[in-house]
Amino acid sequence: MGARNPQTQAKRARELAVKEKRERKKAKKAELAALRAAGIDPYAVDPEDPTAVSSDEAEIGDEPSGAAA
Repeated sequence: MGARNPQTQAKRARELAVKEKRERKKAKKAELAALRAAGIDPYAVDPEDPTAVSSDEAEIGDEPSGAAA
């Protein structure tokens, strides 16, 4: 079998990269659509994020103790 042209290899690599990017984008859109169908807002703050939960609890916890003192 003959050697392949380097341009052909580069073109194939670009096409493969575009195909993979398109597949990732399609999968991401499908995941967001599934979340919306389940009634979940995909852009809401993630409740599993420990920084968001702990910072809100810290602010709420500090206000009553500061007001009572």
